[in-house]
Order: sequence, then structure tokens, then C-alpha cells
Amino acid sequence: MIADIGAGTGLLTQGLLARGYSVTAIEPSAGMRAAADQLLAGLQGYRSADGAAEAIPVSSSSVDLITAAQAFHWFEIERARVEFFRVLRPHGKVALIWNDRVLTDPLHVALDEIFAYYGGAKRGALVAHEERSNVPAFFGAATPIQLSWPHEHCLDEAGILSLVFSRSYMPDRNSSLGQEACQQVRQIFRRFAKDGRLAVRYTTVAFIGRPQ
Repeated sequence: MIADIGAGTGLLTQGLLARGYSVTAIEPSAGMRAAADQLLAGLQGYRSADGAAEAIPVSSSSVDLITAAQAFHWFEIERARVEFFRVLRPHGKVALIWNDRVLTDPLHVALDEIFAYYGGAKRGALVAHEERSNVPAFFGAATPIQLSWPHEHCLDEAGILSLVFSRSYMPDRNSSLGQEACQQVRQIFRRFAKDGRLAVRYTTVAFIGRPQ
């Protein structure tokens, strides 16, 4: 069984289910959890639960793998370590995963201008919070395997707008500033899209191991 911590709207959970795994999506936000349920309810092996890295609502020694995609920065490291030890089976492991934007890509350069302009201090605080200096402390004496590979997400105009406004530091989409940002995102889409689709390039990075 896999526990997907900070599962959000269920994107990683969906991929794990498609490979035949049983997954419990752990998500503290009721709205995001409801979105995951709408996407995944009824699929074999899926369940969701209110919880967090420090309070995982599953039995002790019941989990083979804990995943956390774009969620590690929310962990209270020591409390999460204790809770992970509780729920993991003796040979269970943890996978910490990020999709890093390819910042030299012209599309991401253009998007960063929007994020910097509209995100302001809130964006700066979040970017600082997301850095990974605590990964070694989380794994302790263990040295996790580090993997990376290219990843590409193809979006239409509605998709790129959703991606941009999923950032918590962006203004409300329906506000005057949000509508202004929408227009700039649409211009970026027209500039870079081919045949109505926009390729958003990432490097996926994963740290896999068992904390000690």
C-alpha cells in the first residue's frame, strides 16, 4: 500500500493507481481532497483521508511506500520522521518528488516574469520555503537514491491558466489584477503554443530511501 502525502488534487495518486497500486491519498485541504475524489472515486485501490505528514490516518506498519510530490516543504521534519517510522513496514521506503521547471526554457522565463510581478513578497517567501536543504536531515544517516529525468506536460490555454493560478501567491483570478495577469498568460500561450497545445518542460527529481 502507498500513502501519498499532500496528494492535492490527486495527480500523482492517479499515476500510481494506473500502475495497479493501492493508494491512500492524504490531504489536509478539504477542497483539494474533494477534487481528488471527483477525479478518482470508484477506481480500484483508491481511498482518501484527511491528514498530513505528521498525522497519517493509517495503521502502524501498514505502508510499503510513502510518496510526497511538491509537498516536502510543508513537513515538520522531526514529527514527520516519527510518524513515517510508525506507519512504514520494516522494508518500506519514502519517495520525495519534485517537478522542477526548466528555468532556461523561454516559456518558463516568460512565466517567471509574471510570477515575479504578481507574486511579490509572497512568492519570495514560498520559493525560499521550498528549497531542499532539509532533505538530508529528514533521511538522517541514510543516503537516499537520487533520480532525475525529463518530463513534459502539454496544456491547452485553459490548462496553462489553471497552472499559473494554482500558485498561492498569484492574485485571485477574478480580481482586476488577476484578469490583467490572465491577459498576459494568454499572450504567452499564443506566443509559444503549437497546434493549440503548449509543452511545459520539467526535470523530475526524486529522492528515494528509508530514513534512519
